[in-house]
Amino acid sequence: MHVAFVHRRGFGQFAALAAHLAQSGNEVTLVTETVDQRIPSVRVVRHRAEPGPRAHPQMARHLAIPDHHARIGHRVAETFDAMAHQGQAPDIILGHIGWGSMMFVKDVLPRVPALGYCEFYYRAEGADVGFAPEDQPDTETRKRLRLRNIAQLLSLEAMDGGISPTSWQRSLYPDDVRSHIAVCHEGIDTRRFRPDPSASLKLPDGRVLKAGDPPIVTFVARDLEPYRGFPQALEAAAKVARRHTDALFVFVGGDGVSYGAPPPGGGSWKEHLLASLEIPRERFLFPGVVPHSVLRQLYQISSAHLYLTYPFVLSWSVLEAMACGALVVGSDTAPVQEVIRSGRNGLLVPFFDTDALTNTIVDVLQHPADFRELRAAARRTVEQRFHQEDCLARQMALIGKVTGQSEIYRRETQSA
Repeated sequence: MHVAFVHRRGFGQFAALAAHLAQSGNEVTLVTETVDQRIPSVRVVRHRAEPGPRAHPQMARHLAIPDHHARIGHRVAETFDAMAHQGQAPDIILGHIGWGSMMFVKDVLPRVPALGYCEFYYRAEGADVGFAPEDQPDTETRKRLRLRNIAQLLSLEAMDGGISPTSWQRSLYPDDVRSHIAVCHEGIDTRRFRPDPSASLKLPDGRVLKAGDPPIVTFVARDLEPYRGFPQALEAAAKVARRHTDALFVFVGGDGVSYGAPPPGGGSWKEHLLASLEIPRERFLFPGVVPHSVLRQLYQISSAHLYLTYPFVLSWSVLEAMACGALVVGSDTAPVQEVIRSGRNGLLVPFFDTDALTNTIVDVLQHPADFRELRAAARRTVEQRFHQEDCLARQMALIGKVTGQSEIYRRETQSA
């Protein structure tokens, strides 16, 4: 079986599945613009990167992004066309549909089954846009968001099915395509991300951090920005620092903007917010982007792990933290509510209520023994619902279904 993956930024959500397929003796190819990692026995085919969205005076408003997506789709289609002419057509294609990469694969290879990764469908209501009180979409925003879904809708119309990582993310898609989208997270490696009472982390200044010595409040995001609740987390941390004088705060993330807009006047949200907050700088650490192994150590020694998010895509970080037995203090927003039940396997607070967040963190730091069962329950949640081998089995079953080889993949998964 020759399985091809399509993703602009490397393997992304397909890394574990690609590795599993390759280890099982399948031929695996990744079609991509850039490479985020190398997986043994997986061939990488890079297509030419298209420059970013570019408007034209004669182009209708808000068509720059759909145009960009169409150009990316053409590049991927050209790649598969060349592969087919060389006798290398895949038996199935799995690809992220958000950037247009999958728009034309069924036009080039109409008889090859295709599955789309359905991460996020843009809406003017009920998700990220309009969530902040000051962010109410106007007519132009609504038009722009509707047009931004063109690539996804055209891709799904031609495909044999889709996959969404959470039920809430699936629910964003229109009714007529939702029935063809399965819910299946890519899974968490619970053998790698696990509790470790002996875990420690050495800081650049030589200090060695251990669980509870001192109490450590952690926050992790790709970038420190409003979409992931960085302003609220930092404000609450500043309040906690005044009430709990030995706690240490570690904010991991870059200074860019992955989602949303930069702060007024430009620059980073970190510097913008720190300019207006009085905090003991020696107790606030901003290490930037760190290796995955360091993240694991942070989760293992964390006294309270903050995970706040707009109603948006669910981060791997929150599940990895839970797998490590971290106590997550999260926002009472979708899709966090799908994973965490407040008081059962974590704690949830209203996203914009920094006083509630502050009081919850202080309570956790002052009474750590009261929350041991929540930590254990967090670990169980990941083991029961997001265990990587179980998720791989569901993904393999879906591949078998669309390729007509269900029995082969069932035996392969059971013997893996």
